[in-house]
Formats: sequence, structure tokens, C-alpha cells
Amino acid sequence: MAFITSLLQALSLTASLTQTATNVCLIEGLSTLGTLNAPTLPDFLTDLNTPLPNGFPWGTRTSNNTNPYIESLTPPTGVIRPYVFTISRGTIAPDGVSRSVILINGQFPGPTIEANWGDTIQVQVHNQISGPAEGTSLHWHGLLQKATPWFDGVPAVQQCPIAPGASFTYQFRADLYGTSWYHSHYSGQYAGGLLGPMIIHGPKNVPYDVDLGPILLSDYYHTEYFQLVEEALAPGAGPVFSDNNLINGKMNFDCTNPSVAGTCTSNAGLSKFHFQTGKTHRLRLINSGAEGIQRFTIDNHTMTVMANDFVPVVPYETNVVTLGVGQRTDVIVKATGKPTDAVWMRSDLSPTCDAANQPHALAAIYYPSANTSSTPKSTATTYSDAVCGNDNLSMTVPFYKPSTPPPQPATVETIDITLAANASNINLWEMNKSSFRADYNSPVLLNASEGETSFPAEWNVYDFGFNTSIRLVVNSFFPASHPMHLHGHNFYVLSESSGPWDGSIVNAANPQRRDVQLLQPGSTTVPSHMVIQFDADNPGVWPFHCHIAWHVSAGLYVNILERPDLINQKQIPLVMQQTCVNWDAYTKSNVVDQIDSGE
Repeated sequence: MAFITSLLQALSLTASLTQTATNVCLIEGLSTLGTLNAPTLPDFLTDLNTPLPNGFPWGTRTSNNTNPYIESLTPPTGVIRPYVFTISRGTIAPDGVSRSVILINGQFPGPTIEANWGDTIQVQVHNQISGPAEGTSLHWHGLLQKATPWFDGVPAVQQCPIAPGASFTYQFRADLYGTSWYHSHYSGQYAGGLLGPMIIHGPKNVPYDVDLGPILLSDYYHTEYFQLVEEALAPGAGPVFSDNNLINGKMNFDCTNPSVAGTCTSNAGLSKFHFQTGKTHRLRLINSGAEGIQRFTIDNHTMTVMANDFVPVVPYETNVVTLGVGQRTDVIVKATGKPTDAVWMRSDLSPTCDAANQPHALAAIYYPSANTSSTPKSTATTYSDAVCGNDNLSMTVPFYKPSTPPPQPATVETIDITLAANASNINLWEMNKSSFRADYNSPVLLNASEGETSFPAEWNVYDFGFNTSIRLVVNSFFPASHPMHLHGHNFYVLSESSGPWDGSIVNAANPQRRDVQLLQPGSTTVPSHMVIQFDADNPGVWPFHCHIAWHVSAGLYVNILERPDLINQKQIPLVMQQTCVNWDAYTKSNVVDQIDSGE
């Protein structure tokens, strides 16, 4: 805390390192994220001959008149947004500590993907990871992938990994709109830097003046991800502690800390933002970390929540936003300060809920006439850190109600989460007494498309057959929180608390929907719970897992096999099989060091 106090009292915030040193290892100026030169975002993209019926790419569709889950209602823009990603190792120092990371186009965070609702996003990925070589894949977090379930990006589930030296092209619709991110789904790889923001422009449910763009909040580690996986899966291991906390890939670090190994430069530099006096600003908050719950505040300012994950909500005010790993919240902030003001943006890893050595992240917000090298003197917002969970469900009402979830779903599955040591005294997470392990060479979806319905127990496949609505009652018997993420859906959150479910449903007519929900800590005697429900309208194989990297590495993961009777009616592109041919060829002459679940 002494280090943070000294930073708050610094005479100026002039960075010691350039953007090249902290966030870009290839070309100066390639990425401006976290700098005052970062562009604000438009209401929508107008290049590439974008059609504008009724003045918008989505025409007359609004956030309260169009069901985003009906595939035929997605705007048929016909526009393809092409991106080329080269994945390779590089050396950067986001907080002043120089270390080897895995980067996309030499950047951390990776390039921002932008599209309009209904566009097609095309990403050509070149795997140039070497020294050592690794497979990889990219997951497009939160998108439904109804038309392209094979491009969800999870190795051993929808595809084989992209082999070293090989390339692969993802192509999918921007079928929802709002704020999200993409990241590697190969082992704990994204904790090594392989991630970036993804913005889908769509109708506004709240008016605002300025879109400040993505704000990524991320716990950060000075140790390479593979060593962290080894640490998490060592016999008798406890939690893995992060070393720092970043906002848009930046923060300072105390170089006198005895944990520092290698080069460390003090005052590396913080992220900075502009506020326009009297204007309202949209901030797109993303928890892109590996483990920690983030508590986000802005000194002297109140925030209005307008969306959680890809779901616009009825606006409500708050002074703190809580985000589990993978969650996003869009907020509106009115710049009520004086033109000369400078204030702190803060994000704290929860001391109650997280494993963090240095939990505090800072960034500076400058009004138009402020000295952009000055240190803000504002006072931190006070908030409660008592609950390792999200805002009360009664506060988070979706702006649009597509339908009321059936009170009696077609099927109900109870899943109990526990932690148990195996014969080697390695602590593994179990869901219904089974810990997940992937087979990179045999993707579940490709097997299911050939009519296979019987799978090895360790693949944790839950076959829900012909059921049209599915309710999961998830109980946690361990005193740790879990940000639970379901691919391919925005699920209804019917209930959640630190105790067992009493059968009640919150906002039964229009419950909160999102793709990640924090499951609060429980105990061996009194479990916590979350109850979610979703319509089985997306045939495919969809992972349901904790989004803490070290928990999913230790097996906290199941696969939802949804409408297998309809999967074989889909024409899976031959390139998916070719990717497995390439991976098989690689693994025949190279041993893949899969020491964890694989995800």
C-alpha cells in the first residue's frame, strides 16, 4: 500500500517508458490503447460500403423492438470485416517489468475488433509461436455463433488447435451487439497476453455524447503462463497470486520489490483518458484477467449501468461496478467536474475474494484544460467489498424482454462443484465428481456431427437430447467464487446467493440475462448456488466453465451437447477437418506438453 500512496502523491505522471516498451514490441504507434491519442469510437462504422437503411446499419431495429436471439432478425448488412492476426512471442513491460509474452500483431492488449451488428467478422490467424512452439485457438467471447458453431474457438470441442506454423481463418456473424473481448482458449495461454477487445456497434438504449471505447481491467503476472499452470497443479498447491493490476495494459510497479526478477523500470506509465466537460461518456468495461474480481470506480463521479455482457439493461446508478473474469459492463458517466479537473480512475482486485499481491490499478482522467502530466488529487470512492458476487439480481432488469422463461423447463440438471485431491495430491476441481480433460485431437462437435453420442467420462459431456429448455442448478461446496461462463447463449439468471436455493426466482417475468455470472463462495456444509436457464435453440457443443484460468486448467468445466439430432443437419466446413489433419501431423513428431485440462 505504501507504493500506491507514493504514486498518488507523485509530482507528475510523466511515463519513463514509451508505448513501444510497455505495450507494442514491433512498431511504434501501432497501438494507442491506454494513451491520450486513443481514438473515441463512432456510433457505427461507415466504411466498406456499409448500407445505411433509415440512417443506421441495422435499419429500424432498436434495443426495445427487436429480439436479438432470432437469427433471421439479425441485420443482413452483407459487410465483411477482415482482420489478420499473427500470434508470436515478444518482450514488453506493461508495468515496467520486462517479460516474455504471447502477442497478437506485436500488441498487448491485442488489436480492437470493430464491427456493426450483422456484419461478418473474418479473422485470419497465423500461429507463429516459437521458442517453444505451441498450438493455439481464439474464442469470440459472448457471440452466439448460431450459424457457425464450429468457429466458437475452443480446442478439443469445436476444433483442433491451430498447429505451430499453420494458419486458420475464422468467419462468423456479429450476431449480438455491445462490448466483449476475444482470447485464446488453449490452456492458460490468454494469461500470457493473448487477448483483445471486441466492439459490436448497435442501437443505443441510453443516449450519450462520447464513446471512450474499451477499458480492459486485468490482473497481471510476471511469470510465464505455463509456469503458473505448473504452480497451480503442483501437489498440494494453493491459489496462484497475481503481481499487479492493469487498466488497458498499463500500471506502475515497485521495482524495489524483492520478487522482481530481471529488468524493472520505475514509473512505466499509467493509462490516461480525456473527459469533455458537461458531456456524457460511454465506458466499455471488460474484466480480461485470469483470476480476480474487479471493483471499478471513478473518483467524484457516479456511473449509470446500461448493459451487462451483451445485454442492454434498464439503466441504474452505482458508485462501483463489480466484474468477474469475462464479464463486461457498459456505463455512462457525466463529466460534472471543472475544465481544469483531473481525477483518478481506479480498479481494485477484491481483497476479500482474490489472490493478489498488488491489487490496485490506477488511470488518470483529464478534463479539457487540465495539465495532462499532473497527478490527480481526488479522493477514492468508498464501497463494500463484503460480497464476492455481482449486483443484486433485482437491480439488473433487461431492457428488452424476448420471452418469459418457462417456469417448468423441459429438463433440470443439478451440478455440484467441489475440490478434491487426486492420487498424486494434485487439487482438481470437479463438477458432479468429474474433472474435465480435453483431447485436442478429437473435437466433440466433429464427433457429434457424425452421430456419436457416447464420449469418454473425462470429457464431461452432458447430452440434453431433444430438450428445448434447460435449467442448471449449480451448487458450490468450496469457499471461492467462480465466474461461470456458458458459450453459445445469454442465459437467464433465475437466482443466486451465498446459500442454497429456496426455489424462488428473481424477476421471473424478465430475469437478468448474461453469459457470465459470479457464483458466490459456499462451504462444505452450506453450498452457495446459482440457477440459470436457457432455450435449447442453438444446436452445438457449448462449454460451461469457470472463467478463472487456473480453475478451468484444473478441470472446472463441462460440455453441453445441445440438440444432437440437429447437429448432423449442419454442413461443417471441410477446413475444420483439415485443421485436425494439420494438428495430427504436428503431434506425431512433437510431444504436446498438456499438463492441465487443456482449456
